[in-house]
Amino acid sequence: MARLAHDRHCRDIVVLELAELSPVALHFVIGTGTSDQQIRSVAREIEERGQEKRFKVLGRAGMQQGRWALVDFVDVVVHLFDEEYRNFYDLELLWGDAPKINWQRDRKPAAEDTGETEKL
Repeated sequence: MARLAHDRHCRDIVVLELAELSPVALHFVIGTGTSDQQIRSVAREIEERGQEKRFKVLGRAGMQQGRWALVDFVDVVVHLFDEEYRNFYDLELLWGDAPKINWQRDRKPAAEDTGETEKL
């Protein structure tokens, strides 16, 4: 999911490992979009890609306004923000104890991703 957001020109993508910190999710994928249209479009594509791979979609939020969009795949929750909302909610600070995962290691386009971390 991080790769897909990156491939669709979202910026400052961070993947947080929450397994030891929260029962809510194993990972948060956080990214910044450049427009409300881009945020909505990328969130929809992430949801579609997850459904293609048979990931359960527990919920979604923020799709209409486009300043923040959330797609909850149970184990992985994707947050896409515009810059103002990302700074306001500051999930990286809120989850400051969470280790960051190097999702760009051996990076290949999302369309080619078949490894065990494909949810990220």
